[in-house]
Amino acid sequence: MKGRQIVIGQIFGRDAAALMQDGRLEDLIIDPSGVMAFAPGAICRAKVDRLVKGQGGVFLRLPDGAQGFLRDRGGLREGQSLIVQISGSAEEGKAIPASTRLNFRGRHVIVTPATPGVNVSRRIRDSALRDELTAIGEAAIVDLPEPLGVVFRSIAAEADRDEITAELQGLLELAAAILADSDGVPELLLDAPDPAETAWQDWADPAPDDIQDGPDAFSATGAEDSVEAMLHPRVDLTGGAWAEIEALRALVAIDVNTGSDHSPAAGLKANIALARDLPRQLRLRGLGGQIVVDFAPMPKRDRGTLEQILRAAFKTEAAETVLIGWTAMGLYEISRKRDRIALSRLAEPAETP
Repeated sequence: MKGRQIVIGQIFGRDAAALMQDGRLEDLIIDPSGVMAFAPGAICRAKVDRLVKGQGGVFLRLPDGAQGFLRDRGGLREGQSLIVQISGSAEEGKAIPASTRLNFRGRHVIVTPATPGVNVSRRIRDSALRDELTAIGEAAIVDLPEPLGVVFRSIAAEADRDEITAELQGLLELAAAILADSDGVPELLLDAPDPAETAWQDWADPAPDDIQDGPDAFSATGAEDSVEAMLHPRVDLTGGAWAEIEALRALVAIDVNTGSDHSPAAGLKANIALARDLPRQLRLRGLGGQIVVDFAPMPKRDRGTLEQILRAAFKTEAAETVLIGWTAMGLYEISRKRDRIALSRLAEPAETP
């Protein structure tokens, strides 16, 4: 269908949500139960297991015997308790990345204990509305014993003020209760939201043109076919060109091919097509870490043009991404945060108790 569509249902036997734009899959959330001990966003009480100066961080003991890793944390001692939030995914057998910068996310507001103060989304440009929201936030945190931060999301511009205030008050109380519970054995304090709740929080602005919710929603809307296509390495590009995306243990390797078009401009055309779609491909496939792209042959003078298109494509991407540049062999290196679980790991049906 045309327009913005949210699909909530199941795929691979797991609860899931998909965002479609004009019939094309743009984003995907799948319940990771049974694949990872904790989904990104979960908040846990952890204990410092051992300091690893050479790796710039510490290993943590998480609930249920899981192991976490916290970067760049000085002043910690072994056995110390602290509150952390799962910040990404890890390959099987590796420590789960965690952060002490907690975020309590709601539909209209986000509470940020590590960043005190009140901020309003830049997408809200009306100065009077910004001042009104700022006043709501300041009134809510003025008497708190510990300073907390508040971020008003763009959707707050269209919401009822009483609804915003109630949500903010609930999140502040939740944050205060969890922050006060830092001593004790490793324990899950707040689970990550399920796919439907995350979709409601993150995809409601702009408002969708259609919402499909039900056990057969993925198959009925074509989202299921789009997701399953992401399990295959081949990506069809314009003019018969294609790319192959292969997730290896150490890195993600991408190869761009022009197909039967051997014209002088074929390489640049294929490379531009891949560059524009690359953020979506990595997002939907759940791929990150070190990424190496073997672009199709093209004149060196066109590299600047391609890099501009890559920068524009990744500009709005939520996952932290660094475009490193060209190697001596003519490959292009990218570093992307592993903020999601690989789709190939989620394709196995969830275990039933």
